[in-house]
Amino acid sequence: MLKSQIVPSGPEASRLGNLALGAALYSYALILFGGILRISGPGLENAHRVAAAASALLVLLILIYAWKNRSIAGFSGPGGLLRPIGWSAVLVVMTYAMGALTIDLDRPADVAVGHFVIALLLSGTLLAAAVRAGTLGGVSIAPGETEADARKVWRLGMATAGFGLIVLILGSMTASTPGAPTACTGFPLCSGSFGPPAGAVPSAHIHYTHRMLAYLLFFHVLGVGFAARKRAISRATRAAIVAAQAGVLLQVAVAAAMVTMNLAPHWQAMHLATGVAVWFALASWASLARRDVRATRVVSPHDVPHYQTPSET
Repeated sequence: MLKSQIVPSGPEASRLGNLALGAALYSYALILFGGILRISGPGLENAHRVAAAASALLVLLILIYAWKNRSIAGFSGPGGLLRPIGWSAVLVVMTYAMGALTIDLDRPADVAVGHFVIALLLSGTLLAAAVRAGTLGGVSIAPGETEADARKVWRLGMATAGFGLIVLILGSMTASTPGAPTACTGFPLCSGSFGPPAGAVPSAHIHYTHRMLAYLLFFHVLGVGFAARKRAISRATRAAIVAAQAGVLLQVAVAAAMVTMNLAPHWQAMHLATGVAVWFALASWASLARRDVRATRVVSPHDVPHYQTPSET
């Protein structure tokens, strides 16, 4: 018997999980659309606003559905589905408001970065809801797997996701600050130097810091990821870690191509797409590992059940 429910069962939970995952993927497309808008110019502003309004409506409908089913086990209370969906509703309103402000103020760097960060957090909460609903896979607990191991994987996942978020914030600052994208040329060094160019303007320091932390994230995800994969108790968590490792490998290759191709627009878009994909993998790692922690909290070590996804019940 568990101290807390791990994966809510039933068609209602399965339906909500699928909706939350769909909304997360839609937010990914919307972030990419916003990046293309920044790269190519304001010609698609109205289309982006309509797409953002559709995202807000979708999250609102998911919230209404979760609230309607709040009496079902696993929907309300600690670890329930209603909480991340509620946070998603708050964040989607903030995202829409910040997006409108970004366009109305002609995309100032600080507002644009804030808009980007809130959009990332929105996708993270939607992924958390999908994980809690079992949409990304169930949990099978084998004898000998402990809460201590699961908690280490979760802590590593949370720390790595936080690190990745910082790198993405600096990347957004680099893209939004005039002069910063071209402040460091060449790859992997910054204009042939291990440090910022002599007499560099502040925008160069933003780019340089982003680049150095991106390298650190690359080695961190590869190294820590291997250690975490050995301790992870679910295949879903291990898959998320592998996806994060593959993502940082691809991101470095894309970044190198973007810089050497003189910041060609299609490479800028690809850089954004792979960067946000890495965030999705890291957020999934953290959410899945948190669910694994809950799965190991059994009253009796001899009573270790197999948890099924809603689709398996």
